[in-house]
Amino acid sequence: MTEEFLTITEVVERLQISKGLLNDLEQEEIICPVCLKKSAEKMLSASDLERLRIAKLLIEEMDVNVPGVEVILQMRQNMLDIRRQFDEILEDLARRLQERFKE
Repeated sequence: MTEEFLTITEVVERLQISKGLLNDLEQEEIICPVCLKKSAEKMLSASDLERLRIAKLLIEEMDVNVPGVEVILQMRQNMLDIRRQFDEILEDLARRLQERFKE
């Protein structure tokens, strides 16, 4: 499966976000645009697009500053990682219980 990328121009249009904010978020490494061979313009991955969407919401609707956005997004990622680990533990436990009850 190939990851979808959007150009900066497409992102600006789709999310109605300023290039200045994009630059600020890139400087803080909240988003990490890449350059692909098929485009001379920087591009953002789907995961960066989601981070950008959340950052825009936090900044515009909740008056969170850029360093605050960075902290919130890192905490969100940590929570998602913990949930993924928890789901894996539950799946393993369910599998072990099924095996045990088959005996």
